[in-house]
Amino acid sequence: MTKVVKNQPSSADLAISARGLTLTLGSAEAPVEILKGIDLDIEKGEVVALLGPSGSGKSSLMAVLSGLERSSGGSLTVAGQDFTSLNEDGLAAARRGRIGIVLQAFHLLPTMTATENVATPMELAGAKDASLRAEAELTAVGLGHRTGHYPTQLSGGEQQRVAIARATAPRPTLIFADEPTGNLDASTGEEIVELLFNRRAETGATLLIITHDALLAEKCERVLTMADGVIASDRKTGVNAQAEAAE
Repeated sequence: MTKVVKNQPSSADLAISARGLTLTLGSAEAPVEILKGIDLDIEKGEVVALLGPSGSGKSSLMAVLSGLERSSGGSLTVAGQDFTSLNEDGLAAARRGRIGIVLQAFHLLPTMTATENVATPMELAGAKDASLRAEAELTAVGLGHRTGHYPTQLSGGEQQRVAIARATAPRPTLIFADEPTGNLDASTGEEIVELLFNRRAETGATLLIITHDALLAEKCERVLTMADGVIASDRKTGVNAQAEAAE
């Protein structure tokens, strides 16, 4: 009998590749193991959900994969960059323009307008047309009429739309979203999820969503489940097959 060997994606096809990834916090006398040897490949353009209870390590994994936190051990390549060899400044430079991040608490600057919140990261990266690009992205997320408003003048859903515009305006190859609907009501949350998926589809970026919501996870192409600092399961949802059948 001939053994069928599944083709593995080449490194050129991968947005993220991790081997033996660990994260240990606390002191040397009382270390706390958060990530306990993560092996993970995510292909370019994939839409992946990361599920798990509080304390399972999923937000910590996102922080490491996005370069917000340095790993303690293992290897990690993100968007073609060796993250394990970079210091904090190097990670910040590697994120710039390549990685967009959407967080549960929005994290908008209260003294800046919607346009300024979206434009500022691009200005810091040296973009000369940052304001025009920011306004175009705000229009794309349905806020063309709110560009001059400050965060306190916007609803929670509108603030998350600004956060999505800020994440996608530089056209990153990777988008991370950590509980993007956590501070929103169910109806607004559904609108934000649809918007996030649509903006990702238009840019072709890889999307990793951290969520407690099993229904949201099933809208992704692949679901990873974390438990106690490791990936406990990894499965495809059939979303791709459904989309292909509908074409």
